[in-house]
Amino acid sequence: MKKIVLLLAFVTATFAQAQQINWMTLDEALEAQVKNPKPIFMDVYTDWCGPCKLLDKNTFQTKEVSDYVNANFYAVKFNGEGNSSVTYKGKTYTNPKFDPARKGRNSMHEFTGFLKVEGYPSMYVMNATGDVEKVIVGYYQPEQLLAELKTDN
Repeated sequence: MKKIVLLLAFVTATFAQAQQINWMTLDEALEAQVKNPKPIFMDVYTDWCGPCKLLDKNTFQTKEVSDYVNANFYAVKFNGEGNSSVTYKGKTYTNPKFDPARKGRNSMHEFTGFLKVEGYPSMYVMNATGDVEKVIVGYYQPEQLLAELKTDN
């Protein structure tokens, strides 16, 4: 019984340390900008991307990064090979060649092509009117990402 209590205390402490960014879809963020203009921070990732997973685990879950992103941006998580529909600047983008049975890599989303994503992960900073102002490509440690984000705010 004592081992179970210690294990539960450890698990609780571990989860309490992980922070959470308030992710939303791009459509939700663009809609929120109409009511309250604020920049958008968008993480473009894929399910198979190792550096994307490390970014989620090592960078986005830190208190400093999650607090900063939540306070200063609408945060968007976008799967560059996903099957969602995105409306941006009056045009709707989809992934017509998406194959749900496919394991690993899938076809590129039309919005990924529009953004001219050069690699994964790619992070985009959009201004308060939704225009892309900055692109950050690759894995960044928390302090590196914060330095990049704070240069614009």
